[in-house]
Amino acid sequence: MCHVRVGFPYEIVEVRGSYCFRMSGKTAILGGGVSGLSAAYYLLENSKLRNITLIEASERTGGWLRSKVSSNGIIFEEGPRTVRPQGPAGSNTLHLIDRLKLTEKIIPISLSHPAAKNRMIYAENKLHKLPNSLLGMFRTNSPFDRPLIGCLMNDLRAPKLIKDDETIYSFVERRLGKDVADYLISPMICGICAGDARQISVKFLMTALFEHEQNHGSIVKGFMASRLQSFLSFSQKTVKNSFIFSREHSDSRFSSHRLAGKEKWSMWTLRGGLEQLSIALANDIKSRGVVIGLNIRCQGITFADGGVELELNGKKYKFARVISSLSAKHLADLVQRQHPKLAAELLAIPYVTVAVINLVFAGNVLEQEAFGFLVAPKEQSPILGVIYDSCILPRKDTTVLTVMMGGAWFTSNFGDHPTKEHLLSVAIQHTKKILNIEAGPLSYNVAILKDCIPQYVVGHQDRIKRIEDYVGKHKLPLSLCGSAYKGVGLNDVILSGQQAASAFYQ
Repeated sequence: MCHVRVGFPYEIVEVRGSYCFRMSGKTAILGGGVSGLSAAYYLLENSKLRNITLIEASERTGGWLRSKVSSNGIIFEEGPRTVRPQGPAGSNTLHLIDRLKLTEKIIPISLSHPAAKNRMIYAENKLHKLPNSLLGMFRTNSPFDRPLIGCLMNDLRAPKLIKDDETIYSFVERRLGKDVADYLISPMICGICAGDARQISVKFLMTALFEHEQNHGSIVKGFMASRLQSFLSFSQKTVKNSFIFSREHSDSRFSSHRLAGKEKWSMWTLRGGLEQLSIALANDIKSRGVVIGLNIRCQGITFADGGVELELNGKKYKFARVISSLSAKHLADLVQRQHPKLAAELLAIPYVTVAVINLVFAGNVLEQEAFGFLVAPKEQSPILGVIYDSCILPRKDTTVLTVMMGGAWFTSNFGDHPTKEHLLSVAIQHTKKILNIEAGPLSYNVAILKDCIPQYVVGHQDRIKRIEDYVGKHKLPLSLCGSAYKGVGLNDVILSGQQAASAFYQ
């Protein structure tokens, strides 16, 4: 007996437990996370690249975007929950939101909202509110023993060191002071990539500050020089369309982006959870002919005769080109046999695992509204931070929190295979202690996100250049996107999908 299991190019037919694949598309996209879905979306802008197949190993698309709805209607975000609108990548995402007709679902959080204004650090066994105004920079705020404005004087006095790259911790300690490195930058890196500031590259994640020192001798001098240059060249600036594939020129396309600027959004989310974005992307590309194959595992990639052969669920199929949105370590396994040098570079990009525990408490248990707090690594706490979800999206009867744990310290704190019960116990214990909560949670959700965030360690930018040069030198019909290369945020991976598609947009 035969029946269709999953739409694939153009169908997968199951025959007595085995699979028969019929007809291969010309472009394959490996991975159905947000970057892979975005790559398919932008490929469709080219009428010559409409025969597209997206291959996903799991039973769903969306990757780390996952919004679970509890029995009482509370949304548990296992991945990202808010997005920043600033910069070209932020504008690009809002443009995409408009085109996907998700504009009405946007929930903006303005700069005046407590979740935007109030950020806290847990250090020396208590919570500290970070300064949120220029005046606050001139005051001494714990855990610092000096006004933060003093770090600028530290920067002006610090000698210039010529370096190719260094860790964020080392750079900040040299130029701004050890207290800033310990209590501001290190927790911030925990929040951005669940990483250790003593390993993460300053050249990649704080490029402008690093270049200010290298080019002008200090952060302050570099900032002033760049402001002066901007002022002098303002009248000569030409505003250009940064959207590679845009065919339209109506200003209405930028409505959400314009509104974000007018209303001074700090961040935004979507009604129903951020997974609404990946669902809309998947529905859009399917409606325009992209075939999405679920539960299809790629077991090998071979480049030959100007094309690529993929081994999918044990059988081999040819495509003209492939876009990989897989993790760098997964892609390395697939190209190891034919391209060991490329595989070695990909494997050198480390990943960390994060446990995400959503907790619901009765009533309002928070003493102060805020986005949440991050934990200074020197506290040696098993938790990275806590997000106050019910401050971002207020609820009358409950407090919803998300606890993040592990990251660069996952194995040292929890071992290789902790149980969800143990992780839940640790999350509840530390959250209740820090926030002075007496009662236990009403409900919870525990997720272990294995190898979810790549770490941009020292030398990352040069490594990405070597990877790109290798692909170009060997003329591989391969384009890369996802969080492993040029940004770990949601805006970054969407833009990476656009850029990966543009590599084949000739």
